[in-house]
Amino acid sequence: MPQLNPNPWFYIMMTSWLTFSLIIQPKLLSFTTTNSPHNKTPTTAKTFPWTWPWT
Repeated sequence: MPQLNPNPWFYIMMTSWLTFSLIIQPKLLSFTTTNSPHNKTPTTAKTFPWTWPWT
């Protein structure tokens, strides 16, 4: 069964993983900005229970 032979597939997997992690990922991360932390305290939303007509 050729699927069980790791010779070509392991090299392809490692090459693609290294290409992604060393070349593509830093280029993509430079475009995304992270949210800066705020000192604002979180507010909780007021929730009201649903009034069921049969209770």
